[in-house]
Amino acid sequence: MSEKNISRIRRAKKSRIHIRDQESPRLTVFRSSKHFYAQIFDSLGAKVIVSASTVEKDLKIDANNVAGAKEVGKRVAERALENGIKKVVFDRSGYKYHGRIKALADSARDAGLEF
Repeated sequence: MSEKNISRIRRAKKSRIHIRDQESPRLTVFRSSKHFYAQIFDSLGAKVIVSASTVEKDLKIDANNVAGAKEVGKRVAERALENGIKKVVFDRSGYKYHGRIKALADSARDAGLEF
């Protein structure tokens, strides 16, 4: 595993300690070199309630870019509202809050989720 990935995982563990104390569903993100994923877990982190990604067939955007992240954020927020989830805690998984991560968070807020 690369040093960059080890550092990201270390940062993610530190932030998840504080997220666990809040006892509300957790919106977590993962970005690979080709795709972008978002999932909402229950408060215990044991069950995935809602998910969205750029891998889905009906998503028109092929690239892993800011536009794709915005679309994923919008879809995960719509699906969460359908399931009765209005307030979540944002888990950025150790990634810096800019670019694709920020675009997903902003589009989810615009679609009705509260962080």
